[in-house]
Amino acid sequence: MKNKHLLILSLSLVYLFLIGPLVIIVFSAFNDSEFLDFPPQTYSLRWFHRIFESEMFISAFQNSLLLSFFGALGALLIGLPAAYSLSRTNSKWRQPALSLFLSPVIIPGVVLGFAVLKHIVIPLEIETWTGLAIAHALIMLPYIIRVIVSSLSNVPVEIEEAAVSLGSTRMHAFLVVVLPNIQSGILAACLLAFITSLNDVPVTIFLTGPGVTTLPIQMLSYVEYYFDPTVSAISVLLMFLTIILMFLIEATMGLSFFTKK
Repeated sequence: MKNKHLLILSLSLVYLFLIGPLVIIVFSAFNDSEFLDFPPQTYSLRWFHRIFESEMFISAFQNSLLLSFFGALGALLIGLPAAYSLSRTNSKWRQPALSLFLSPVIIPGVVLGFAVLKHIVIPLEIETWTGLAIAHALIMLPYIIRVIVSSLSNVPVEIEEAAVSLGSTRMHAFLVVVLPNIQSGILAACLLAFITSLNDVPVTIFLTGPGVTTLPIQMLSYVEYYFDPTVSAISVLLMFLTIILMFLIEATMGLSFFTKK
């Protein structure tokens, strides 16, 4: 009984540590004061209105959406054939290749961003937008490959072989037989990668330039000079967007929450 109470106390402290800052941000976003304080004395939606009246936040959000979209597209063009090859081979190089593709998750974002800037963007004189798209495709690639490999593991190779034995080419069998069976996994992978790109700071901060910035970087710049709840309001909207996308991922992957028992 004593161990049970200790476990409950430990779990409560962990949840408080994780959820507490989010609760503070949510309440402070509705604060009517000119300064960020908690708990709020009066409540208002003024800071949410200010977001949509600010050109710099609207522009930065549009940049983030475009960057996440093109980054996910580039990562998918590379990740889909790579995931298919990795799932259909028993070569001794399979595990090293998979580790290589997943390495952007292990490497700190600061290191990855600096490496892209020094070894790709500067030597090749790549413009800001292209450099950002390359970097975001790199950080999205592990999520694309991991989810699609998992989806392909649920598609028996015998189905594809049967299509080939009936006269279909490998490409046609992939497009007609394999692809329809993993489309939910592809969508979930893209949504997960989209969330990662949309909230990225350490990689993006090295590659942004004059006139080209993303929403997280714009928020970081804003809090250096202002101490009002505008950033808290943006954080609440981003949390809400992330929750919606995560529900879409769960629904797409067919998890138990959405599956009839």
